[in-house]
Amino acid sequence: MSAPETVKEAVQASRTASNSSTLAGYEGCADDYAATTAPKPRADDQPALVELLKLVPPGSHLLEIGSGPGWDADWLEERELAVRRTDGAQSFVQLQAGRGRRADLLDVIRDPLGGPYDGVVALYVLQHVEREILPSVLARIAEAIREGGVFLLALREGQGESVEIGTKGNAYYVALWPRSEIIAILAALGLGLHWSHSFEGRDGRWLTALFWKGTLA
Repeated sequence: MSAPETVKEAVQASRTASNSSTLAGYEGCADDYAATTAPKPRADDQPALVELLKLVPPGSHLLEIGSGPGWDADWLEERELAVRRTDGAQSFVQLQAGRGRRADLLDVIRDPLGGPYDGVVALYVLQHVEREILPSVLARIAEAIREGGVFLLALREGQGESVEIGTKGNAYYVALWPRSEIIAILAALGLGLHWSHSFEGRDGRWLTALFWKGTLA
């Protein structure tokens, strides 16, 4: 097999994963995912959530994209923030319903996001959005945030695209982004960087960043 054919097949595999199998994979693993993640934010998330609390007072209304089991939303609600929980996988919506929590099924690429919100939280989810589509998704998120609101993001750092195979054989599309490129895209949308932290996680290097819409006093 020639090198061009190898590259072509790799690109096609990433397209297939992004179009169908990523969400299907999450549909089939919600219970396992919840069982293997602590019912509280991970240690690497704590600094970001603490920084978020410094900018959003009690009673603020947040949109969470990719809520999963809802552990982060639980933590935020315990601190008197109102969180609209959403996920693209029906399995996670049902899991949260079984916990007595309401979550909305939301396709972040196509569905109206609502708002304006005091902030949007998207931790460990937008890496599954195709590279060519993510800028438009970020533009939609920026539009859903009020002036003076915030955006908390956790995204895989790096270059290119990949497909990761889960424990049940499902293919998950992942786009990697250089820190400078993400900051530039969001700056052009009126979201300035307020705080950031990079760390090595189980799946690679992650950027956690908090952005402010408008001028921070």
